[in-house]
Amino acid sequence: MPKSASYHEKLIEDLKDPLEAAAYIEIVLEEGDPKMLSKALKNVIEAKGGIDQFSVQVKQVYDKLEQILFEKEEIEFYCLNVLLDALGLHLVVTVKPR
Repeated sequence: MPKSASYHEKLIEDLKDPLEAAAYIEIVLEEGDPKMLSKALKNVIEAKGGIDQFSVQVKQVYDKLEQILFEKEEIEFYCLNVLLDALGLHLVVTVKPR
């Protein structure tokens, strides 16, 4: 019997599709949990080939964001979600046109 792929392996394979990655990040943003966002970003980065595939500037921004997400239970960014929700709006993550 063939061995099935792990959930993580399947997730990473799915996240190689930019539409899947955008939907994944969008759902995690709606949850409002910084630790979930941190994990989701790591998964998308892994699907894109790992952090070493990006510029030094992107790595620095990622490291800074990772530190913020790790240190704070509630970050100001999620206050925007609360306000937008009250206004009947929400953030959308889409694939960047080439």
